[in-house]
Order: sequence, then structure tokens, then C-alpha cells
Amino acid sequence: MTTPVLPAQSALRRRIIPWLLVAPAALWLFVFNVWPSLNTLVLAFTNAKPLSGGHFTGLDNFGRMLDDTQLVDALLNSIVFMVVCLPVLTFLPLLLAVLVEKKIPGITFFRTAFYTPVVASAVVVALIWSWLLSDRGVINGLAQEMGVLQGPLPFLTDRWLLVFSAITLTVWKGLGYYMIIYLSALGNVRRELHEAAAVDGAGPVRRFWSVTVPGVRNTMLLVSVLVAVSALRVFSELFVLSNGTGGPGGRAMSLVMLIQLYSRGFYGHFGYASALSILLFVITIGPMLLLARLTRKAT
Repeated sequence: MTTPVLPAQSALRRRIIPWLLVAPAALWLFVFNVWPSLNTLVLAFTNAKPLSGGHFTGLDNFGRMLDDTQLVDALLNSIVFMVVCLPVLTFLPLLLAVLVEKKIPGITFFRTAFYTPVVASAVVVALIWSWLLSDRGVINGLAQEMGVLQGPLPFLTDRWLLVFSAITLTVWKGLGYYMIIYLSALGNVRRELHEAAAVDGAGPVRRFWSVTVPGVRNTMLLVSVLVAVSALRVFSELFVLSNGTGGPGGRAMSLVMLIQLYSRGFYGHFGYASALSILLFVITIGPMLLLARLTRKAT
């Protein structure tokens, strides 16, 4: 004989069970996201080090940023990274998506080929590129054998060549990822609009600008923000290509590399690294706010 469930007990269960279901995810979020973020905010106002808790220093860490030449270089590198990657990775994947969207024999091969770099490990890919771009690498070797170069180009030892080599690697690896995003958006563009434009005499280029681009405008805004944030937070490409040194004199470091530099080892400066992390957060939240504003205008 089963015990009847009272209405009060039933209402209590309906209130408690949902919280029990989300409790593991909420605990995970608090332990690995909320708490580290709060701890970083607190450490930014201290001189904490790995072997000492440190003490409150006010705004000293933020004032230190004004005299940090490495920070100026890192910010410039990150901004250059974003300025170059933003237009390339916003428009080029869209063009690829338009091309591979067509249902023609063998198109699956090209879709797979474009997407393969995405699933490859960023570190492994960067190691392969460092082998290709080194002074005795394949690219310099072939160029000298063909008489194009008299000596090797310092792809990995010159500041700006190293930065642009990392940008090229980032673009090559990200094309397939953003192409997939655009492919899903292109499926929502009505075919009738293309057919009507074709009847009116519009060619492929005109249909692309007048039908395709407006149809995926919101997706382009999303992709542009993803690219901007990823470019500002670049780490693996520059770290591996420079062998962890940040290039000559450490002048090719990104902001994330600089944070990692100050926070590692027994003599790390957790306080200053935390202040740099807050600076990075403030910078990266800008594109997100811009996306929200543009989306609001578009709707």
C-alpha cells in the first residue's frame, strides 16, 4: 500500500527538485569560474606572490601599468592582431561558405579540407608552422633554392614578422570554424530572394552584396565579436612560434603571454598579473557591448 502524497509535500518537491538538478552545475560554475574571478579581483589590490599572501597595496598595481614598457608592446601586438584578423576572418569565411554551400560533386572533400585545421591541436599546428618558418625551415629553404631569397627571412626572430606569422597561422586555423557558422546562417537565407534578384538581372556579385550579406548580417556581427575577443586573447600561436620567449627582447608578446610571464615561477607577481587580467577583461568586454548595441539597432 503506497502512502499518499500530500499537496504541501508535492509543492515542496516541485520547489526543491529543480534546485537539486542544477546544484552540480552551479557548484562547478562557482568553484571554477565565480570564485577564481573574485579571487583575481582581490589579488589585483595586493602584492601577493606564490610563497606569501601579500598585503593590500591599493592601486599600486594599476599605477605600475603606466610605466610598463612591456605592457605597451603587448597591447600594441594584441591590437594589431585584432585589427588584421577582424576583417579577414569576418569576410573570408563567408566567401568560403558561399562556395562550399553549392551542391556539386566533390564539394564534401573541400568542406573537410577547410575544417581539418580546426580540429587539430593549436600547439601541434604551431609547432609545424615553427618548423616551416624557421631559418632552416621549408619555406626559407625553398625560397633560397629557387633564388628568390639570398638569405633566410627571420620569420621567428623579428618582432613584426613573428606577429604576422602568428596572424597567418590564426587565420588559417580559424577559417573552417567560422565557415561552419556561416554555412548554418546561409541555410536561413530564402532562395526566393536569390531567384527574384536573378530575374531582375543581378549577377552573382550583386546577389552576394544585396541578398547574402544582409541575410547573414547578425551572424557577421557575432563572428566579428568572436574574432575580436579571440585575437585580443591570443596566446598559443605566439608562445609556440617564439619558443616561449615572446620574440626578440620579449617585444612580440601578447597580453595573455605577459600575464603568464608575471604569474609563473616562485617569484611570480600574482597581484600585478591579476591587475593585468582585469585590464584584459575590460578590453575584451568592449566588443561584446558593441555587438549588443549594433544588434539592438539592427532589430
